Amino acid sequence: MNNDTAPLSHLSQTLIGSEIVKLGGEIKEKISKGDKIYNFTIGDFDSSIFPIPQRFEDLIIEAYKNRKTTYPPANGIAALRESVTHFIKKYEGLDYSPDEVLIGAGGRPLIYGVYRAIVDEGDKVIYPVPSWNNNHYVHFCGGRHQVIETRPEDNFMPTAEEIKPYISDAVLIALCSPLNPTGTVFTKEELSKICDMILEENARRKENEKKLYLLYDQMYWTLTYGNTRHYNPVALNPEMKDYTIYIDGISKALASTGVRVGWALGPQKVLNKMRSINSHVGAWSPMAEQHATAAFLKEDDEMDAHLSHFRSELQERLQKIYDGFQQLKKEGYDVDTCKPEAAIYMAIKINLTGKKTSDGNVLQTQQDVTAYILNEAKLGLVPFYAFGGSKNSPWYRLSVGTSKKEDIPEMFEKLRKALGRLK
Repeated sequence: MNNDTAPLSHLSQTLIGSEIVKLGGEIKEKISKGDKIYNFTIGDFDSSIFPIPQRFEDLIIEAYKNRKTTYPPANGIAALRESVTHFIKKYEGLDYSPDEVLIGAGGRPLIYGVYRAIVDEGDKVIYPVPSWNNNHYVHFCGGRHQVIETRPEDNFMPTAEEIKPYISDAVLIALCSPLNPTGTVFTKEELSKICDMILEENARRKENEKKLYLLYDQMYWTLTYGNTRHYNPVALNPEMKDYTIYIDGISKALASTGVRVGWALGPQKVLNKMRSINSHVGAWSPMAEQHATAAFLKEDDEMDAHLSHFRSELQERLQKIYDGFQQLKKEGYDVDTCKPEAAIYMAIKINLTGKKTSDGNVLQTQQDVTAYILNEAKLGLVPFYAFGGSKNSPWYRLSVGTSKKEDIPEMFEKLRKALGRLK
């Protein structure tokens, strides 16, 4: 008997697969056939280019040698929660107690925990696009999607004016800064307006009514460049502490996505429920990695040296790529970029729909454009529709986490030739 057509849960039947994983599979297939692909799709690091700090690696190995291999506490070991409070106080000026910190296996299960702790079926969640995975998390909870379509002139960051019409019956606003996929950040003024609006809305609500919370994903906040400054809600307005849940961790700061140590900061009322959810899911950070992270977060000189070098290497790559696209724009090609401000990403515009290839085929859709630049320029980028944006958007995410500096000029040479072949 064939059960392939038998239905499973409604959630699994309606869940959309990852477009990033799909594109990554196509790129891997091309590489396996011998193609050299300039793969800027991966929101991760090549550990041969960007290894974790040597001292941190030594601490992890030491923890395993000391047999730190049992179940951790559901909220994370006390030493790590204390180190997190030290780290965020030193670098962000945020005052949180260890009881206001929840440790998880990276940021993902903690984001899931926020959604599950706050959002009931039918509840409205406000989130901007492009953004990472909010559309999927709302779907997991059966929530109502209130999507804010952001604009390049705002660096793809949502504004208070765009959000305001939808807050009266919302329970959660999900924001990210620095933003995955664009590498742009909130200005102090705009984030302050959003915070004021949330506080005003919560003051309006009755005592027994659900409050409006802010999920603030700041996983990339340590990676800012030039004069860019990262702002966060509670530092701007201490009253936001009752309504803000931060998502943070070492995944990007230490190029340690596979080490799986993240943390949430927030009101104990919410964190206690998130802890229970995490316990049932089993999404704990490994014990040895927790002990190593607890030690490393307090080694200020090691952290400062790492971040200084790491930011410099990432910024150099982003700046070279930004300059290259701006040069193509000057040459008359319909491309553009947002200036890189933070993270490992840059927003790239490649607007080629309607153009004819050398064999007479027309690039009718943005999917055709994506395929063309992959096949002809050997350039892999992630289209914004993978982040909830429009299928017609000419914008892409470019990630430099696996980028070799020496490949950048060669990549632009191939891209320029591919663009030049279009009519």
